[in-house]
Amino acid sequence: MKLLQNSNTPIYRQIAEQLKEDILAGRLKEGTYLPSIRELAKDLRVSVITTMKAYEELASEGLVTAVQGKGFFVNAQDTEMLKEQHLRKVEDALTEAIRFSEAAGLTDKELVSTLKTLQELRMQGQ
Repeated sequence: MKLLQNSNTPIYRQIAEQLKEDILAGRLKEGTYLPSIRELAKDLRVSVITTMKAYEELASEGLVTAVQGKGFFVNAQDTEMLKEQHLRKVEDALTEAIRFSEAAGLTDKELVSTLKTLQELRMQGQ
């Protein structure tokens, strides 16, 4: 897990976002126990309060559940909800790409061409 100390995003949110991404991408499966709060804090060299806050954020989003005496585990994910969350991320990224392309003076055609080229390169790399 990569944490950026000089980021405007708080550390607990960086942790939560990275775990959320792993859950939504299926890298952390239903029923998987997350590292204990203390273990994660030690591994990341952050406070226990920071990791607790990250886990609480995930729990508030329904991604994980706390089990007394055992820790936090990944909940089953609704595939439609997952698709919707991924779509939202795509929309956000494309909106940002449009903003950058306008700043660079690209035409719509050039932007679409760039997207297609990136897709082709990604497919070749797989």
